[in-house]
Amino acid sequence: MIDTHAHLDLLDDADAALARAGDAGVTRVLTIGTAQAVGLAATHEGVYAVVGVDPHAAAGPVDLDGLRELLAHPKAVAVGEIGLDYYRDTAPRAAQQELFAAQLDLAAEVAKPVVIHTRDAEDDTERMLRRHDGTVVLHCFSSPRLLPAALEHGWYVSFAGNATFPKAVDLRLAAREVPADRILAETDSPYLAPQPVRGRPNEPAYVVHTLAALATARDEDADELASRIDANASACFGLRT
Repeated sequence: MIDTHAHLDLLDDADAALARAGDAGVTRVLTIGTAQAVGLAATHEGVYAVVGVDPHAAAGPVDLDGLRELLAHPKAVAVGEIGLDYYRDTAPRAAQQELFAAQLDLAAEVAKPVVIHTRDAEDDTERMLRRHDGTVVLHCFSSPRLLPAALEHGWYVSFAGNATFPKAVDLRLAAREVPADRILAETDSPYLAPQPVRGRPNEPAYVVHTLAALATARDEDADELASRIDANASACFGLRT
């Protein structure tokens, strides 16, 4: 199994969490960030880095040349998480869009997928992604309004622990519609612990709970779905199998 989106640097003990993940059958993890993510990937077997600046930091200076250098590392596999967040609005929307566009251009330049954060910004996110000619992953999918565009363009759709919440019926219905070769699963740890472990910090081992909920929603065998998601991630991010 794979956890396609974790913030290992925010965990109390990344080494211990990775050991628990291995015990749970989670052998590969994509960690999000910048230099710290690349450092973790470089020093841990089965860990890969997704490198980018999220929209909350759009108001400050961003070193695109530095990101380009980090993305040259052999275990840096995608640009992210990038996108738009109009819910928190911690940065001006114009600045968010400018940073998003710049990082989409960077992803095209380095020929790597983009991992997208979007919240309350579906229209602008879709508008900007429609102009991007590259692989797209909708991280922590929580915007059913974007599902038609995802299906139209062949974007990957990644589900996190919120898909296990009792009231998240719309997410589980969306999971039924995602093609078998485009579905992914993640923890977004330490955030969004799945329902069976609510109240605890999330960690990569807990992706098994999200997988179980997705399998139930799709009426599929959980082990078969886990294998398919693992293969999808390998194809999406160019991971070694």
